[in-house]
Amino acid sequence: MVVRIAQVAIAVVGIGTWEILVRADVMDAFFFPRPSDIAEQIGDWVSDGDIFDHLLITLTEALLALVIGSVLGLVVGFVLARWQLLAEIFDPYIKMLNSLPRVVLAPIFLLWFGLGIWSKVVFGVTLVFFIVFFNTYQGVREVSAVLVNNARILGAKEGQMLRHVFLPSALTWIFSSLHVSVGFAIVGAVVGEYLGASEGMGYLISEAEGVFDTTGVFAGMVVLAAVVLVIDLVVHRVERFLLRWKPDGAI
Repeated sequence: MVVRIAQVAIAVVGIGTWEILVRADVMDAFFFPRPSDIAEQIGDWVSDGDIFDHLLITLTEALLALVIGSVLGLVVGFVLARWQLLAEIFDPYIKMLNSLPRVVLAPIFLLWFGLGIWSKVVFGVTLVFFIVFFNTYQGVREVSAVLVNNARILGAKEGQMLRHVFLPSALTWIFSSLHVSVGFAIVGAVVGEYLGASEGMGYLISEAEGVFDTTGVFAGMVVLAAVVLVIDLVVHRVERFLLRWKPDGAI
C-alpha cells in the first residue's frame, strides 16, 4: 500500500508541476503541451473511436512479435545451454547478429515483407529474441549442479530434466526477460509503423508529428505507456502464479 501511494504521489506531483510550469510560460507549450491538453486529446480519440482500431493493430503486431520472439529465444537458449559444443560453434554468429543496429534492419524488412503487419512483427522479433535468448541461456546454465546430479542419480531422463529441473529453475530469468520484452515488442511495432504504415499507433504518432502536433505525439506516447503497464501487470500476475512455489521474497 505504501509503495502504491508513493507511486501515485510521484505521478501527481510530476504531472502537476508540468502543468503549472507550462501555464506559467516557464516551459514552451509548443514543445511541452499541457497534461490537461494531452488528456483532452486522448479523450477526443476515445470518443471518436478511431484510436481503438490503431491500437488493435499495434497490439496484434506486438503480441505476435512477443510470442514468436519469446518461443524462439526459449528454444534456442535451452538448446545452446544444454549442448556446449553448439554454443561454442554459434557464439560468434549470435554476437554478430545481436550487434546489428535494429533501426537499420527496419527499412529492409519493409522491402522484404511490405507495409503490412509482418514487417513490423519480424522487426519486433529481432528485438525480443535476443533478450529472451540470453536470459534463458544464462538461467539454464545457472541451475545448481547438485540439483542436476541428484536428478540424474534418481534416473531422470532429458525430457524430465527439462520439465522438472531446468525450466522451473530458469523461470525467474525467463520472466525477467519477458518484463523487458513487452516494452521492446511495442517499440518494434511502433517503429515499424512509424517508418511505413497506413494504420497503427506509430502511424498515428507519425501523422501528428508531420503537422507539428506535439499534443498528439505526447498523447500517443501516453497511450502506449499505459498499455505497456497493463501488459506488464498481466505478465507479473502470471509470474507470481507459476512461481507460487517459491518463498515470497524470492519472486
